[in-house]
Amino acid sequence: MKTTPEHDERMANMTFAAVYPHYVTKVETKGRTREELHQVIEWLTGFDDKKVQELIDENVTFETFFKRANLNRNAGLIKGVICGYRIEEIENPVTKQVRYLDKLVDELAKGKKMEKILRN
Repeated sequence: MKTTPEHDERMANMTFAAVYPHYVTKVETKGRTREELHQVIEWLTGFDDKKVQELIDENVTFETFFKRANLNRNAGLIKGVICGYRIEEIENPVTKQVRYLDKLVDELAKGKKMEKILRN
């Protein structure tokens, strides 16, 4: 499935603060921890716990969130389908980066081992 310009714009304008609690709920209901979630976020973006909280407090959009990120050089190894979209086929950079994060959170919630999630 190909993303539309409207979908890409919606993804870019969504705030990280609005989605973050859903990530926490998703991983915690599956027996994982907020600390593991933060480890995944830091691996992908370079943001430590303090910076994640600052970005939440600042209510940044995903576009701003990923502009400020130092994306992991192995992020391109994140492949597969998330929310009906094949990550490797997404052309819009912000949408692709949001889906990278969604995929990592999904893998964490599904119980994958951290070393597999972090593509080390």
